Amino acid sequence: MSDSRALAIEYLKQQRLLGGDSVILPGGWADGQTGRPEHDAAAAEPAPAVPPMRPSAHPPAGISFDPPSGDLFANDPIQRTASLEDIATLIAACRKCKLCEGRTNTVPGEGPATARLVVIGEGPGRTEDETGRPFVGRAGELLTKILEAIKLPRDQVYICNIVKCRPPENRLPQYDEIAACLPFLYRQLELVKPKVILAMGGTAAQSLLSTKQSLGSLRNQVHRFRGIPVVVTYHPAALLRNPNWKRPTWDDVRIAARLLDN
Repeated sequence: MSDSRALAIEYLKQQRLLGGDSVILPGGWADGQTGRPEHDAAAAEPAPAVPPMRPSAHPPAGISFDPPSGDLFANDPIQRTASLEDIATLIAACRKCKLCEGRTNTVPGEGPATARLVVIGEGPGRTEDETGRPFVGRAGELLTKILEAIKLPRDQVYICNIVKCRPPENRLPQYDEIAACLPFLYRQLELVKPKVILAMGGTAAQSLLSTKQSLGSLRNQVHRFRGIPVVVTYHPAALLRNPNWKRPTWDDVRIAARLLDN
């Protein structure tokens, strides 16, 4: 293959990656020949080098999910709550799914109603079930360090989970359990009105954004939940199992920090 043809092919590949218009080549294009003398003469000259793509300063936009607001459910007790404490009271009495049968404590969430950042995890573990607090134990300690690295004290962040009761043996929450708990989470977000949401783990991201896409495909993008930017990353418990994920998690958290600063 001639140098000119190799350069032309590389150029067309980059154009396709950049979203350029389709190019239709005339017939007989083989070994650098187009069948048109003026083009063949031009092909003999080396094509100019195409500059490499520069990474965008901002991650690409991803999913935008906008579930119905509370106005459509005015008679729902959850929608009549006026504070995070009211929601916690409803959660404590909730028996909408089978998770209530094995819980020691409900884990509604904690943090100020004025928090600019909301962190959402999957569900309570054993220590969370015992204490009624989210993200405690080793995973909670790691989350606290992650937040401190972007100069956010934990007590300035609202922290909660997709489900508010511990699944048995820390298994993944099931569809009906998630469906029962999501209205609580939606109302919490309505009341807090955060500037950014950090979804930690595949269950948190998929449930919040109503998608089946993998955690890997949801990272490195800025999604939207009712217009609020959502950044997806690994759960701290996963980082304890696989330290190699700490660097990509740090990259994700810095995206959230930049959004908070804008």
